[in-house]
Amino acid sequence: MANVTLLNSDIEIRAQMALSTSPIFQLRDLRAERDEDGLILKGRVTSFYFKQVAQELVRNAVPKTNVINHIQVD
Repeated sequence: MANVTLLNSDIEIRAQMALSTSPIFQLRDLRAERDEDGLILKGRVTSFYFKQVAQELVRNAVPKTNVINHIQVD
């Protein structure tokens, strides 16, 4: 059971690192949170393009993980 918890936190850390090191500054303020359904992306960006880029960035960082995009576009 401890190994599963470590794996889950590793997924969240890898996703958050991918966002925080993005060359797109708006993506650096987004959050990735783990839950039972997958990884939830939260925060705000100014375009649907940035919303999609954030989602694909996280998908590449943590493959085989369900990414749920709750990012809001202002």
